[in-house]
Order: sequence, then structure tokens, then C-alpha cells
Amino acid sequence: MTAVASPPRAQAERMPEAKSPGIRRRRNPGASPWWALVFIGPTALGIAVFYLWPTVRTLIISFTKSGPFGGAEWVGIENYVRLFQDPELIGALRNTALYTVIALIGIPLAVGIAALLNTAGLKGRSAYRTLYFIPVVTMPAAIALVWRMIYNGDYGVLNAALGSVGIAGRSWLTDPNTALVAIAVVGIWAGLGTNIVIFLAGLQGIPDTIMEAADLDGAGPVRKFFSITIPLLSPSIFFVSVISVIGALQVFDLIYMMLGRSNPAMPNTRTVVYLFYEAGFLDNDRGYAAAVAFLLLVIILVLTVVQFRLQKKWVHYE
Repeated sequence: MTAVASPPRAQAERMPEAKSPGIRRRRNPGASPWWALVFIGPTALGIAVFYLWPTVRTLIISFTKSGPFGGAEWVGIENYVRLFQDPELIGALRNTALYTVIALIGIPLAVGIAALLNTAGLKGRSAYRTLYFIPVVTMPAAIALVWRMIYNGDYGVLNAALGSVGIAGRSWLTDPNTALVAIAVVGIWAGLGTNIVIFLAGLQGIPDTIMEAADLDGAGPVRKFFSITIPLLSPSIFFVSVISVIGALQVFDLIYMMLGRSNPAMPNTRTVVYLFYEAGFLDNDRGYAAAVAFLLLVIILVLTVVQFRLQKKWVHYE
């Protein structure tokens, strides 16, 4: 059989059309890098205006000294020399570190409560979540006033409860030995709801198949909690630990509203942020206050970097 040649017209239809060398294809507008700038521009502008520029401005002010009638004079590192020679700085750093350590106790407490709330078949789970989250949406001033009445040494609920079981109460907020611990307890209570919600989200992300396999291997509830739940929850624990440390280092509102300047326990509860408040708003020494603020920024930055470095040793990602 001889092959039948295709008609010239059919061959022409199958041949692709030649592209004219003078015509260029239009680029897809969606592939332009300018579209990325359009979307990230507002966020980048907000970060630059409300975060980066205030940081730079604070650094500049820390090298100046405010005059009694306004204006500023460049004094170099004089504010920093004065800051590191200030005996109140050591006490403020010690109080801030102690408050931060106590505040971190709320992390294992939140993990335990979240694990209980995540128990299958628990009745009233939504009500418990709401009760734990109420302090998060409550004004800090209201929290401080309520706990101030609870801690009152004369008619406080806490002393009344302790007296009913034969334990003598004390003035919790005026005793230098208990004031900082009492405020740290309020801080833990106020932030517990946020941590519980984060841990609940992490617990619900753990596959059921892993727990079923552990049941088949004969692991008990305690073994599953420490060998499976905690390692798989470590990313959430790491996130909560970072934000808890940053928040604890910046504590001010509870101390300001629960104690007051004339409180005899103030030297044992004054934190770095409270030292900044006294310098900037009471003494009107903006340069020294800016130096305190920038020192706190460096401390937070260093501790955050250390936490990110240490996370490689204990955080387990799937």
C-alpha cells in the first residue's frame, strides 16, 4: 500500500502559526513584584511608623538631656553611665527577673488545665473555657482593684478564708516579702485564659492515631502525657514561653494600680518599666527614661534570641 500524501491545506492547518518578531507577549500583571508591595505596603508602613521610628527616636533621646523649659541638649553616653551607676537599677532588674520566673509557673499550670479541658466526654467544656478566658477580656484596672480588696489586710477575703482555718493573715500588698509574689499571682491568673486557648489548639492538633498506638502498646495516661503530649505540644509551649517572658519583663499596670508610690513595699516591687515611669513622667527626665527603655529593649532582645537558640534542643516539630 502506498501512503497517501496529506493535502497541502491540511498540512498548513496543522502547522503552528509563525510569531511575528515585532510583537511581544504581555506579562501577566499578577506576576509583577509591585503587586507584592501593594499588599505588604500598609503593614510595612505601620511597622515603620509605630515600631521602627519610635525605637530609633528613643535611642536618639537617650543621648540627650531635657531642659526645664523644653528642648534637649546632647550629652552622649552620660545617661547610660548614670543608669549603670544607679543603685535602683539593680533592684529593679532583680524584681523584674523574680516576677518573670514566678510568671512562668503559669505555663505548666495552663498545660495541665488545657489537658483536663481536652478530656473526651467532659461536660460543660465550653463553660469552663469561658470562665478561664474572662480575665483576659477584663480591664486591668478592674482586675487590680478587685485583687487589691482580696489582699486587703483588714477586711480582705483571703485573710478571712485563712482565718476560718486558723491561719493568721497578713497585709499582703504592704509586706515587702509578699508584695511581689502576690502581684505575680494576679498576673498568672489574668493571663491563664490566653495560654489555655493556645494549648487547647495544640492539643486538638495531635493526631488520634498516635494516642491509639500508645494505647495498644499499653501506655498509661501519665506516660502518654509526658512522652507524647508534651513533646508534640512543645511548639505551643515555646510560643507561650516567649510571649510570657516578654510580657513579664514589661509588667507595670498591676504594680502601679495595686501598690502606689507611698507603699512601703515599693522598693521590693519596683520593676524596670516602673523605673522608666518614674524617670520620664514624674521626674520629667526624658533622656534618662529613654536610656532605661532602650536597656529593657536590649534585655528582651537578648532573652528572645537565647530562647530561639535553645528551642532547637527541646522543641519537636512534626
